[in-house]
Amino acid sequence: MKLSRPVSWFLLAFGVWSWIIWITFVKNLVKDASGLAFDDAGDPTGYFWVHLLLAVVSFVLGTVVGLIGLRGVRALRRNSQPTLES
Repeated sequence: MKLSRPVSWFLLAFGVWSWIIWITFVKNLVKDASGLAFDDAGDPTGYFWVHLLLAVVSFVLGTVVGLIGLRGVRALRRNSQPTLES
């Protein structure tokens, strides 16, 4: 299957965007002082674990989607380069 140039770049950008967003989210989750992510004793709550799992799954999916886009971009570049014939 061939991906078009716009689709390849979109998938690559989506993968990068996913990492930026979810890294920021996890940083904020760890620093949460509202009482949602950690109880009074400082132990993680169910909210923390569910959102951490959500972030991990999003990291994995973002990575997979980004790699598909990267492969598409590389394939397009390989096919557009002139070949040297002897």
